Amino acid sequence: MKIAITGGSGGIGRATIVRALSEGHRVTNIDRAPPPADHPAADAPFVQLDVTDYAAFAAALVGHDALIHLGAIPSPGSHPDHVVHNNNVVGSYNALLAAVNSGIKRVCQASSINAIGSSYSRAPRFDYFPLDEAHPTYNEDPYSLSKWICELQADSIARRYDDMAIASLRFHWVIDRETASHYRGGDDQRGARGLWAYTSVPAAVDACLRGVSADFRGHHVFYIVAPQTVTPTSSREIATQYYPDTPIRGEFAGNHGFYDCSRAEQVLGWRHED
Repeated sequence: MKIAITGGSGGIGRATIVRALSEGHRVTNIDRAPPPADHPAADAPFVQLDVTDYAAFAAALVGHDALIHLGAIPSPGSHPDHVVHNNNVVGSYNALLAAVNSGIKRVCQASSINAIGSSYSRAPRFDYFPLDEAHPTYNEDPYSLSKWICELQADSIARRYDDMAIASLRFHWVIDRETASHYRGGDDQRGARGLWAYTSVPAAVDACLRGVSADFRGHHVFYIVAPQTVTPTSSREIATQYYPDTPIRGEFAGNHGFYDCSRAEQVLGWRHED
């Protein structure tokens, strides 16, 4: 398969390129800056452009079989609010529409657990635990809003073009478990907004590639999060302490994660592996 990857010079992007190449795929890296020259991802052809430039983006996708769209501003705060929102929303729509107009039927795009409001909310609101993809959104910051909108845009494209297969992956903090545990495992309050969770790089990469190869149609949203928390405190105990008014569904024993990733396993065949 010939795969275009936006944001291929970033952390998840570089790792995805390396794995895709190792599996025999042909890959094009589309980004505003090239990867480090000494990184294996530099072996992929590179196209320098901004994904908000629709004409250039669409031209770069011609001849590809699939698109993995990772190119976005990854959090609020580093840019003015309107820049974060507008860049991510326009980039996502351009990716979806350019894929359609280039004959690409398979698109995987990076969403976020923050699409429903979480890490960047003043006081996150959750209706139940564990969270699934049916949970409503209470987002309030420009980054989280942009990720919610990118999913709505995918819904719209899939309704209009019913031969499309679009996966929106709700990643968490993409990092190794050891680092996640170091920063959030010893301080439950620090991890509360993000529900003491993370996503490993290999797990994110695996989800990206499954997102453009699994057998499904339409648009599907998936939580892509580690199955257990990074804190030694039991999940029921910390849920009761920090979210006492949020009902718990099911057994929720031990260090069970606060995100239900069963849809990703059912549709993509994905499971989180460190």
